[in-house]
Amino acid sequence: MSQEQWILVGLAGVVALATLVGAVLLAVRVVRARRLLGTLGLGGKVAFWGALAYTVFPVDVLPDPIYLDDIGVLAGALFYLGRLAQRRRAADRQLPDADQQPPDADRQLPGRPGTPAESPRRPVP
Repeated sequence: MSQEQWILVGLAGVVALATLVGAVLLAVRVVRARRLLGTLGLGGKVAFWGALAYTVFPVDVLPDPIYLDDIGVLAGALFYLGRLAQRRRAADRQLPDADQQPPDADRQLPGRPGTPAESPRRPVP
């Protein structure tokens, strides 16, 4: 082979290695996001397992030495899982804790033990 062909083969090898490293790094980040699967529902589980299955299985849009499509699928799944996690955190911030009560829930009316402040006064017979 000529020198130009060796340079082309070396460049293709470097690009393939770089895309492989990128795909592995994204796969690791998606796997780390797996701890959120219990709270993210069916959509999060499908995104996680679908992205990993697409990355591992050899049937792809592009042949496996070219990992650009795998990187795209993994990045999409990571983006989707991140958005689901943000929505979950926002919903958790809006809901009050179950053990917290409103500030005047335990306040009583004067002279009437056991009557909450919010209840209307009934005439005493």
